[in-house]
Order: sequence, then C-alpha cells, then structure tokens
Amino acid sequence: MTGPVARLRELLERPGLLPMPCCFDALSARLVELAGFELTFMSGFGVSAARIAAPDTGLISYGEMLDQGRNLCAAVKLPVIGDADTGYGNAVNAKRTLRGYLQAGFAGMMVEDQVAPKRCGHTEGKQVVPREEALMRLKAVVDARNESSDLVIVARTDARHTHGFEEALVRARAFAELGADVVFVEALESRDEMHALREAVDRPLLVNLLEGGKTPILPHAELDALGFKLAAYPLTLLNASIVAMQGALASLVKSEAPAGLMPFAELRALLGFDAYDREALRYRSEG
Repeated sequence: MTGPVARLRELLERPGLLPMPCCFDALSARLVELAGFELTFMSGFGVSAARIAAPDTGLISYGEMLDQGRNLCAAVKLPVIGDADTGYGNAVNAKRTLRGYLQAGFAGMMVEDQVAPKRCGHTEGKQVVPREEALMRLKAVVDARNESSDLVIVARTDARHTHGFEEALVRARAFAELGADVVFVEALESRDEMHALREAVDRPLLVNLLEGGKTPILPHAELDALGFKLAAYPLTLLNASIVAMQGALASLVKSEAPAGLMPFAELRALLGFDAYDREALRYRSEG
C-alpha cells in the first residue's frame, strides 16, 4: 500500500494544477476527501481559529498543531500537508518538527521565513528573518528530510510584503537550490508577478488564494497556464462554516428552524455510524 508521502510525490510529478482546499480538523479534511479532491493542507489559521478561537499570530503551539494533525491525518486517506509556521523555534527545533509531522501522518510540511511569532500572510505587521537565517532554517529541515524521511517540504517566503518582489524571488530561487520540493511566495499581487515567479524558479509552485486577500483569485485553467502546481484555498471552508453556523444560530434566536440542514440520516452516514454498527455486529456475542 502506497503511503501518503509517496502519493503526494506522485501527484507533484503528474502534469496539471492540483486544487487544494485547506482543512482545519478531521471532519473538514474528510469533507475535502469526499468531495473528490486529491490532497489537502492543514491551515494554521484554521486550526488556531477552530481549536483556540484565536488569531493566526503564533499563539497556537507545536504540540497543539501536532495533536490536531494526528487526528486529521488518521481520518482520511488523501495526503495532507501540514502548516509548520517557522518550525517552532531555531533550526534544531525545525528538524524536530519535521520528524514529528512525519510521525503524525503528514505527507508534507510547510516552513516559512517569518520572524516568530508569525502572523497570517495577508495581514499587516509581519516581518521576515534575514535571508541567511531563512536559508539555515530551511537547510535544517532539508537535512532532517534527507536523514529520516522523504517528507515533502514546502518552503514559503513572506519577503514580498517586507522587502519587495525582487528579494522574494531571490529567496524563492535559493529555497529551490537548497532542496525545497515546492516553493511558495506568499501574497503575490498580480498576474505579472505570478509569471515572473514561474520564470525564475524551477520547482513546483504553490499559490495561496484567500478570499479578500492580496493575490488575484484566478480560474484553475489560468493558474495552470501560469505554471502553478498547487492552488491552496486557505480559509474557504472555515469561512463557509462560520457563515453557516451564524445563520443557523440567528434562526434559533428567532425560534425558527434553520434552513438547509443535512438530514439526520445523512449526517449519521457521513460520520460513520452505519459502518460502525455493521462492524460491531461482526463481533456481537451469540450467547
């Protein structure tokens, strides 16, 4: 049976764009899988919101992310890439983070060059570490991969916002040369920047498509033509779930039945009640 890392590497080698809705818990990951997508990404923003109702500003810990990822990866068969922020410490911590994410069941891990504590890439106030420190952080992660696994490494730079597009390109090229499997320049602001990134970096590229963010949300065919491999939708499911829950709560406040709810029988089936009961029958005592 092919493991999640091998399956992710097979997907990256296949031609064409891979749309990647991002999840934040086991149920949202399963919904991505049931919808027919071939991979997903565990969003740090989403986990911070769903697990501790806090902003994506480095408040959630490595241990909490690891625990969430372990449950999430166990709930699905499709490969999951985990958000590892800045590696949760220095370069040695980043190596430990990679090993922990591998043991939790992740197929890949994203590490970035922000100053800790980091923050959402489409918000103001973020900062990045000096280029040399960013490269050492990534080198440690690549060394950990080469020493103990083949985990896919997504290397992210947020330098577009702090130092300009040219510095972001320099870092992106350096990340590729160091051995990153996927390169991600956060918060690209135009089609021209997307095209220039493709021309500069010979690695699979990730684009982050946040509703209301800085990067233009383009059709899949255009993103494919621009040379992107992964199209991440980081907050779509989180946002949709919040809006749906707010709508249901507004109905209940008015003593009205919420509209558009899933029938209970479908909800039971989605969560595996029927499969559980069938399995339990196999082991029921005849006495």
